[in-house]
Amino acid sequence: MESPAQIDMVLSIEERAFSNPWTRDMYLAELDNRGVSFCYLATDDAGQPVGFCSFWKVIDELHVNNLAVLPPFRRMGVATALLTFVFAEGTRLGAKRATLEVRRSNDAARQLYERFGFTVAGVRRGYYTKPVEDALVLWRESLT
Repeated sequence: MESPAQIDMVLSIEERAFSNPWTRDMYLAELDNRGVSFCYLATDDAGQPVGFCSFWKVIDELHVNNLAVLPPFRRMGVATALLTFVFAEGTRLGAKRATLEVRRSNDAARQLYERFGFTVAGVRRGYYTKPVEDALVLWRESLT
């Protein structure tokens, strides 16, 4: 995501994927945080957005903030392609390891992250809202 115009694409996915989506103002702030904040869209063959992944690169760590795919495009490799690209981009930017939070109940996401080598490192109690739920803190110690 490189411009405010692309925020609408991200928000259209975010609002369908999450019970407590980020706001336009939050994404505008992300755009102002160049060099740290990154967001990449995945599109279908017609060029329509079907998923996105946003992350921060801080020192040598990549923090995945949001990964979402529209429901009709799930289990079709979109999230895998996004994560593969994001990890390559993070490595290019100097990141050596990655972290993220995931809802304890989100089995599909947990399985995806486990396939990418993430392991549970901790729990953030009551981290999520709508509904309130714990987050599992996951780490992947090497991006290469």
